[in-house]
Amino acid sequence: MSNDELYAKIKEILINDFEVDEELIRPEASIADDIDLDSIDAVEMIVKAKPLLKGSVDPAVFKSTKTVQDVVNVLLPLTK
Repeated sequence: MSNDELYAKIKEILINDFEVDEELIRPEASIADDIDLDSIDAVEMIVKAKPLLKGSVDPAVFKSTKTVQDVVNVLLPLTK
């Protein structure tokens, strides 16, 4: 899966499952400030993305994710 494909899937999850306005979702958008997801929502977003992954997710890695692109960067290696 490419960076763009994974970004599109994460965007789809944010729109469909969290009712985030599509205009708010940009690679540099802050998950907490721009998109307004709390830590529980962020974990749920990862759970929703799990079917796209071939590896397991280390929850500790997500403590450093701040933006949508950070999430893509962390998950991308797990899609291969």
